[in-house]
Amino acid sequence: MVLPVKIFEIRSLEGNPMESLTGWREVEQVEGEDDLSLVTEVLEMEENEGVITGIFAKDFYREHTYRRKVMASPQTEEAIFWILKHGERTFLGVMAPSVARGVKKLLSNHVAVALGSILNADVREARITAETLQRLHESNPQATNLIWFDNMDLPGVNKICLAGQGLADTGMYKEYIDHGLIWYVVFTSQPKGYTVGITRSITITNFSKCTVEEFIEFVRDDILKLVEA
Repeated sequence: MVLPVKIFEIRSLEGNPMESLTGWREVEQVEGEDDLSLVTEVLEMEENEGVITGIFAKDFYREHTYRRKVMASPQTEEAIFWILKHGERTFLGVMAPSVARGVKKLLSNHVAVALGSILNADVREARITAETLQRLHESNPQATNLIWFDNMDLPGVNKICLAGQGLADTGMYKEYIDHGLIWYVVFTSQPKGYTVGITRSITITNFSKCTVEEFIEFVRDDILKLVEA
């Protein structure tokens, strides 16, 4: 199973998030539907070894076509989230898509904004610099599978991609790094051996088999230290 997560930083957080999030629930009545309400709630809150985890669940009322008739029905989407401290900073990870694909409506940014409101805290998008991604790649180029560049100064080119092992040794890599910035890298992490993609806005996708707990551990130990101050 492919595991995506987007990382945010929580600032001005007061108290233990468990107290604010445990049992939080909001109900909205659907106009014209007396017996139907849409619920947004936080479920399954746990704290283990300094990591707070939970599920953000939200109901949606969706229209769909059935035998040429437009019908509507409620559906629930859920996103796992976790909160942990790294040094003096507090980070939030939301395991949901960062952009809309298909019928999914519950995106990582929406969850982060909602949790920030519940916690009465300032939640901001965390970032990794292009220079850090460049060093990450060049420190072990044989582990890199794919690189996307953006902010290209070549006429008519916005983004460009290179794929294959040993990219730092190619003339194309040296040319593109002179004309743009690394936006996205897919690499094999050491020593865990995960195949991972990461963007400057710290949307991380793990293409390898692992549990949610193992993924959180990897992000905590290997990724958060790369976050821009």
